[in-house]
Amino acid sequence: MTLYGEMTKADWMKALHIKDENIPTAFILHGEWEHAWNIEIWKELLAEEQWIPTWNAITGNYNQTRIGFANVFGGPQAAMIAHRFAMLGTEIMIQTGYFGGLSKQASYGDIFIVTGAYMEDGVSRWYLSEQDMVYADPMLVNEAIAYCEEMNYSYVTGNIYTTSAMLMETKELVEDWSNRGFIGVDMETATTFAVASKYNRRAVGLLNLSDHLIQGDTLYSRIANYEQIEERTDQKIREIALYLSSLGK
Repeated sequence: MTLYGEMTKADWMKALHIKDENIPTAFILHGEWEHAWNIEIWKELLAEEQWIPTWNAITGNYNQTRIGFANVFGGPQAAMIAHRFAMLGTEIMIQTGYFGGLSKQASYGDIFIVTGAYMEDGVSRWYLSEQDMVYADPMLVNEAIAYCEEMNYSYVTGNIYTTSAMLMETKELVEDWSNRGFIGVDMETATTFAVASKYNRRAVGLLNLSDHLIQGDTLYSRIANYEQIEERTDQKIREIALYLSSLGK
């Protein structure tokens, strides 16, 4: 009997009924609670040769590149997607979604290009047990920066703190994370980076500021025009993610 942690590429191909030509070059994992709207957006973007591997994911072609998208919430969901497709041979993992702000370096509307993630998500240490930090692929980071520079998109780079219990955040915790130099906090990036690192894949994070915690904002008390800023920034992040996905061809 072969259990999940022992499965090979061949095992996963058989389990998921997938052929080599349908394995995505890149997979975009989007960290958000609501999933239906995001799936619909990506169904339109990945309209060619679609395949739906799970309820929260879709794969298809965009400009002749095979790309996957999944809506994930928290480390366990991120690992369920990243693990299987890293094993199948997907080369690039791109974490998108949102972060709570821990630094005044970041502003609403900035794209947070994540260079490293602190592994307090409860999942990543199963993949990289001997470390606390896991890092993005430098080439993908540099390409994302260059794209933002060329398009004049505002961005910030740095490390993120990935947690497993968002609703347990307090002022004291937020101040501690901020004092340790983290730009933001999320629930998925360390997981995705760790799975990618374990299986020698490349990963990067492109995140949107959702609640500026260090300034006292929450999801329920934000600036008045937040939704418009969020939508514009999400569009830019999708654009960059599609560009980075093409680099794996």
